[in-house]
Amino acid sequence: MFDETIAAFVDYWEGARQRTERALPLIPPERVDWAPASGAFTFGDLVRHLGATERQLFVGLIVNGRSTYQGCGPELGATLDDAIDYLRRMHAESVDLLRGLPDEVLQKRVKTPAGVDLRVWKWLRAMTEHEAHHRGQLYLYLRCLGIRPPELFGLTSEDVIARSSPA
Repeated sequence: MFDETIAAFVDYWEGARQRTERALPLIPPERVDWAPASGAFTFGDLVRHLGATERQLFVGLIVNGRSTYQGCGPELGATLDDAIDYLRRMHAESVDLLRGLPDEVLQKRVKTPAGVDLRVWKWLRAMTEHEAHHRGQLYLYLRCLGIRPPELFGLTSEDVIARSSPA
């Protein structure tokens, strides 16, 4: 469980990130600056935001005691390839930093930017929820463009129904 070892959390986290990674090749590169509404994150913003918040907000708070998040603008990667490279670099740094921590850190406390006092393992759990939230946005954006997003766990709803027994 994530509240016991860093290694267990990192293994879980790598799986969660792989589910996000499967959507990235489906984003049309020419749509990096597309958003479904004025003021919404673009595809590029979402990709950069995931990288910046993982490293600068979530892991930064654990390792440095503070967030250094300053946004997710195109200066972090203007093209889709550059934004994806940024995300992957930030993820690799985050994983390396986490793997270097002792398991005891999971029980320590951090104060979030909102002023909430949490155990580190709960803060890391919040990072996974944040990822799922923005992965959902990526999937919805793809659907808005008529692109079928990848199945989250390999099956469609219809596949599950076909493999299920009636009540």
